[in-house]
Amino acid sequence: MQSAGSATDEDDRSVPEVAGSTSPRRPVRDEWIDYNGHLSDAYYVFVFGFATDSAMDQVGRVADYRARSGRSLHTVEAHVRYLREVPSGRELVVTSRVVGTAAKKVWLCHEMTVDGELVATEEVLAVHVDSEEGRGATFPENVRRVFDGLAEDAPEYAGRAIG
Repeated sequence: MQSAGSATDEDDRSVPEVAGSTSPRRPVRDEWIDYNGHLSDAYYVFVFGFATDSAMDQVGRVADYRARSGRSLHTVEAHVRYLREVPSGRELVVTSRVVGTAAKKVWLCHEMTVDGELVATEEVLAVHVDSEEGRGATFPENVRRVFDGLAEDAPEYAGRAIG
């Protein structure tokens, strides 16, 4: 993989952009709070999932492309780091960036902050999949060029193994 040197949907879920841009602030809802009194781990992943979708949309992988081509990004690996607890009512901001590309893959890093403090990170490896064939498909050249142009250096925490 080559490594380099916001919209809101109909359900009112905030979606950040890619390439180091920052999402609109999103308040943590009461129903996202777990029995420990802070944001449930599932909702970190929920919010990060929309950041990945936004990366796809940023380079033209919008709904009409998916319908027309039968191709989409599928997350095949993710690594989340939960760094701080987040109570209800706090506002989440996600910054996303492309940190690597390959013919059929894109590597993304998302950073979630509250009041400027890093509370969680997620690395995502996504594969461009042809749904009809049920396997990875090479990105169209114009899409690959966009991803390559967005790629930044990976943050120091990226690429680490669990354990």
